[in-house]
Amino acid sequence: MLLLCLMDNWELLGFSVISFIYYVAPMNAGKNVTYDYNELLKRARAQVPEVTLKKERLELPRLYVTMVGMRTTIGNFKEISETLDRDPQHILKFLTREMATAATYHDGRAIFQGKFPRDTFERLLQRYMESFVTCPVCKRPDTKIVKEKRLSFIVCNACGAKSSVKQL
Repeated sequence: MLLLCLMDNWELLGFSVISFIYYVAPMNAGKNVTYDYNELLKRARAQVPEVTLKKERLELPRLYVTMVGMRTTIGNFKEISETLDRDPQHILKFLTREMATAATYHDGRAIFQGKFPRDTFERLLQRYMESFVTCPVCKRPDTKIVKEKRLSFIVCNACGAKSSVKQL
């Protein structure tokens, strides 16, 4: 395929580009197809996923941590897992391994054995987000975890990148 680009003004040293006209000549076809720059831009924007156009930032809700005896409870654990768009058991497994303690998930709450302050959970959840939620390529939180055979991958819905993640 041969692509020629004609421009009225060049964008060199401060000149602005007025218009583009693209002539696309396929190797086997005998006719030339002309595209306007604005047409091509509209077609490209129509193919970009809607997720990439959003500029909102992922923020965790405030953790409701209560300590009763030697147990620490996060009351809004289900809300946190929904915000991160991850399975609550996956997050719980990460937290229990990082804190070296036992925990259970029941009725939207996570109950940990031991006394742990709120900032410990916030710090560990930030680390979880860096490892399992945000895309390593574009740094957006619009991802999902996909298992293929024995490996897990984080697939970004925004940029389409596929990166491996460690197993829990």
